[in-house]
Amino acid sequence: MSEDIVISVRGLRSAFGPHVVHENLDLDVRRGEILGIVGGSGTGKTVLLNSILGLKKPDGGEILLDGQRLSELSSSERRKVDSRWGVLFQNGALFTSLSVMENVMAPLREHVDMSVPLMEEIASMKIGLSGLDASAGSRFPSELSGGMRKRAALARALALDPDILFLDEPTAGLDPIGAAAFDSLILELSRALGLTVVMITHDLDSLYEICDRVAVLADKKVEAVAPIRELLNHPHPWIHEYFQGPRGRAALAGKGS
Repeated sequence: MSEDIVISVRGLRSAFGPHVVHENLDLDVRRGEILGIVGGSGTGKTVLLNSILGLKKPDGGEILLDGQRLSELSSSERRKVDSRWGVLFQNGALFTSLSVMENVMAPLREHVDMSVPLMEEIASMKIGLSGLDASAGSRFPSELSGGMRKRAALARALALDPDILFLDEPTAGLDPIGAAAFDSLILELSRALGLTVVMITHDLDSLYEICDRVAVLADKKVEAVAPIRELLNHPHPWIHEYFQGPRGRAALAGKGS
């Protein structure tokens, strides 16, 4: 795995009125890695994701992509950046009035000037990459199972051939078999497409199975970031309880350690 830093967060401050979520938060994302982000309720995992994506303006600090400050980009430069990453939002966030095919075509319509037949061809390919049958393209989100909706949302996230993929609780609500299959798909796609993946998750199995490193949010900052096995004996109380509590011990035992 390359040590190149593709995303760098420096001194991030995030606040909602008087409520401060992040204070002087630093985080580096290495090119080509799968980085898991964990933390207790209210630690601002999704807020961090939204700050990187430009959906929330930082109240302080800087976010850099390949060394360039995102705050200094022009609107046209920002559109180019937005096309570099794909996002699977929590619960999929598919457009309920559009078919799967139309959902996957939506980013293409917004960012690329091409014919409808070509967009349909690309969307069909992405639907296949996500592990869905071609017939899913004509179906609406309400006609899909939870696992299929996740895969449809993943296909949409891949529509613009991003090099960075953001996932917000991708296995939430899936049964263990479905979650494991989705983890395997993400790992396979990251390797095959050379993706950098930033994944918010509470799923300990996902952390063990596919994450190269795990960043832990606590006390308004990134308290620790390291391969998961280096975090097992971390002295911070929340980190210790998370990895050494009953669920953490069960997940570790399942890895044969």
